[in-house]
Amino acid sequence: MGKPKVIAYHDLPDLAVEKLKEHVDLVHFKDLGQEYEVFLKELQDCKGLIGMGLPITSELLEQARNLQIVSNISVGYDNFDLEEMNKHHVMGTNTPDVLTDTTADAMMALLLAAARRITELDRFVKNKKWMEMVGMEQYGVDVHHKKLGIIGMGRIGAAVAKRAHFGFDMEILYHNRTRRDNEFDATYCSLDELLTEADYVLLMAPANKNNPPIMGEEQFSLMKESAIFINGSRGENVEEKALIKALKEGEIYAAALDVFEKEPIQTDNELLQLENVITVPHIGSATFETRMKMFELAMMNLVQGLNDEAPVNLVNKETVR
Repeated sequence: MGKPKVIAYHDLPDLAVEKLKEHVDLVHFKDLGQEYEVFLKELQDCKGLIGMGLPITSELLEQARNLQIVSNISVGYDNFDLEEMNKHHVMGTNTPDVLTDTTADAMMALLLAAARRITELDRFVKNKKWMEMVGMEQYGVDVHHKKLGIIGMGRIGAAVAKRAHFGFDMEILYHNRTRRDNEFDATYCSLDELLTEADYVLLMAPANKNNPPIMGEEQFSLMKESAIFINGSRGENVEEKALIKALKEGEIYAAALDVFEKEPIQTDNELLQLENVITVPHIGSATFETRMKMFELAMMNLVQGLNDEAPVNLVNKETVR
């Protein structure tokens, strides 16, 4: 009996590809957009999928009648239509925990860069403007001893709170579906209270496609004019037009964004024209070490599912017979 056929639909390091080939008969698509028709044909006798972000819809599942498991190389799994996957008895897995610290580091980096205007002043120097004396117009704002409001105090939110509290003596406010014990002297409060009080607002809540965005015009209007907004969650959690308005009209001081409503971000998006916005391409967990850990966990989930075992990180346990 041969190895089960698996499709990898993401650009993976050579080392990851070689490791996969030890366990499966691998078909690797580095760019689905260019090869989608071929991908659909390969799906027909495929038993496993591994990658990031591919929408697992009823249409795709109809093409993949032999599919047993989809292994996400991410903590999120909002690309899964779990109801349809359950109907087709297709397992879905994710990679929690291994990216927590790396993503928390990235969120602190965005916060600090926005506060001290690092990317803006980097351009200032490279555009040979340093000879024009650096004055008050280039000043940033302090981070230490300020209030950080975290919307979504999950693993990553808590890891950011730890860094902010112990590293920068920040006061932590948080809003979450449930209150949680913490060692950061963090104060639970309503969303409106958090937005009104915080000097920095970090959004780390999971996406909920059935609800309106968490941050819209009303929410941005509650924030301090000196406040900075950071989004490391999902683009659909923020109404981008409202954010652009808040930034242009001075309702908030600045923003730092790792995620967007449409990814890749459209080249005509006004966010790209604003000096008081930092934009990075969804790189919260993007270090070589962490991505390899994520891949190894995703591969373990995949192999377990193909061997008719319940994967460690199975998100739809209804599929276990």
